[in-house]
Amino acid sequence: MSFFKKPPENKTEPKAQLNNRIVRIRPSRGLVSLKLDELWEHRELLYFLTWRDIKVRYKQTLLGAGWAIIQPFFTMVVFSLFFGKLAKMPSDNIPYPIFSFAALVPWTFFSNGLNQASNSLVGSANLITKVYFPRLAIPLASVLVGAVDFTLSFMVLIVMMFYFGLTPTVNILWLPLLLVLVVVISLGVALWLSALNVKFRDVRYVIPFLTQVWLFATPIAYPSSLLKQPWKTIYGINPMAGVVEGFRWALLGTKTAPGPIIIVSAVMSMLVLVTGAIYFRSTEKTFADLV
Repeated sequence: MSFFKKPPENKTEPKAQLNNRIVRIRPSRGLVSLKLDELWEHRELLYFLTWRDIKVRYKQTLLGAGWAIIQPFFTMVVFSLFFGKLAKMPSDNIPYPIFSFAALVPWTFFSNGLNQASNSLVGSANLITKVYFPRLAIPLASVLVGAVDFTLSFMVLIVMMFYFGLTPTVNILWLPLLLVLVVVISLGVALWLSALNVKFRDVRYVIPFLTQVWLFATPIAYPSSLLKQPWKTIYGINPMAGVVEGFRWALLGTKTAPGPIIIVSAVMSMLVLVTGAIYFRSTEKTFADLV
């Protein structure tokens, strides 16, 4: 008679073995897939990356989120002084300060997204080389961070509208679509620049110059009504031209409706986004080696 009992069988072992899957990560070949479903599965990671970037941006700052208001406001003051007072730039019968500030609100969202996202992959080198996740989440989070700045500056814009006696018209119903268009063009350019910056580190030195040239190539300090057709429509090749004119039309009720210019800008925005996403995914396999 044995005093030792046979240990009970582990009935859960076969089930546990079935749940142990082996995931192999291989570089993509040929025409790559964007894998948007994979990005959706990692939506919590996207949230934490966005929240991380928000905290990093305003960590140990004196004015905190106040910089989101100061930047476009003082740019508006400079434009109002030099373009509005000295150059007598037309403003579509709208007071020049709010004419320029209404354009600077979406522009600030776009330019900040450019500056932050272009260096986002290089700045997340430790994360990219150690953990696998959809790399699209990094530049996307950098663009979404601008929503905080946009909300604050937009509130200032509403206050300025009431100060100048301007009330929104029914055109404001188009504002959500214009916001989507801003995100689309911001993300599209961010995907291009962030991927290029991994391979060519001097891209980050081009960003300030590119942003400055793009600023004056966009009808912020001047109206697009100065151009005649068909040049005004061709001007929509600059995606931010249609966005800026759309914002003024939707919020301030300017008489010059965007029309064809915003259609061209929307097409260009989608083109930049699609090509940027394809280029990003095709070069993604080299990020861990180059970053």
